[in-house]
Amino acid sequence: MNTKPLAIVTGAAKGIGRAICKKMIADGFYVVAVDIDANAETDLIAEFGVSNIEYKLINICKEDQVKELFATIKTTHTTIDALVNNAGIIKDNLIWNMSVDDFDAVINVNLKGTWLMCREAAILMKEQKSGRIVNIASRAWLGNRGQSNYSASKAGVVALTRVLALELGKYNVSVNAIAPGLIDTPLTQKLTTEVLQKLIDAQPSKTMGTPNDVANAVAFLAKADTQFITGQTIYVDGGKSIGANM
Repeated sequence: MNTKPLAIVTGAAKGIGRAICKKMIADGFYVVAVDIDANAETDLIAEFGVSNIEYKLINICKEDQVKELFATIKTTHTTIDALVNNAGIIKDNLIWNMSVDDFDAVINVNLKGTWLMCREAAILMKEQKSGRIVNIASRAWLGNRGQSNYSASKAGVVALTRVLALELGKYNVSVNAIAPGLIDTPLTQKLTTEVLQKLIDAQPSKTMGTPNDVANAVAFLAKADTQFITGQTIYVDGGKSIGANM
C-alpha cells in the first residue's frame, strides 16, 4: 500500500495538469492522475513510474464515475491529502454565435465536474479532518470577450472555492483557487503568430507563463503548513489581472 501523501490531479494527461503531476511527485506525493484520454496511462507511467503515479480514466462530469473513483481511493489509500481540479475545456464564441450545446459543455466540465470532485473530496476530508483542495480557475473569470461560457464557468469555480473554504475551514481543510493567465500550452500553441503576439504584448510582463509557473503555485497551496491560507484566488498571469494594457 502507498505510504506517501496522496494527491488527485484532474486533466492530468498534458499541459498544466501534467506539470502539476510532475511537481507534486517531486514534492513527495503519490499522484492519482485523472483524465479522459484513453492513451495517456502508458505515457504517464513511463515518465513517472508506477511507484509515483496511477491513472484513472474518468469523466468528471459523470457522478457515478466520480463516486466510484473516491470509493476506490478510500479503500486502497485510506486518506486523500490534496485534490487539484485542473480539468477544463474551452469553446469560445461571441454570445450571438454560441450554441446552447457549447455553453452547456463548458459549464458541465469546468464547473459541474469540479463541483462533483470537490463534493466527494469534502466528504472524506471532513471525516479525516485534513486536506487541501486547489481549484484551477482562470484570469478569464474577470471577463473575456468571446468567453461568456468559459468566464462564467471559472467565476463559478472562484465562488465555489470561497464557499467550500467557509464550509470546510473548521475541519482543517483549506480550499483555494489558482487563476492562470496566458500560459504556454498546447492550446495557445494553436493560435496564429499574430494573435499570440497581440496577447503577449498586452501582458505587463511581455511574456507568457509556463505550466511550471502554475504547478509551483499549486504545490505551495498543497503543503501541510499553508493551513491558514484559504478561500483565496492567486493569479498566475504576469500581472494581467491588474488591468494594465486592457
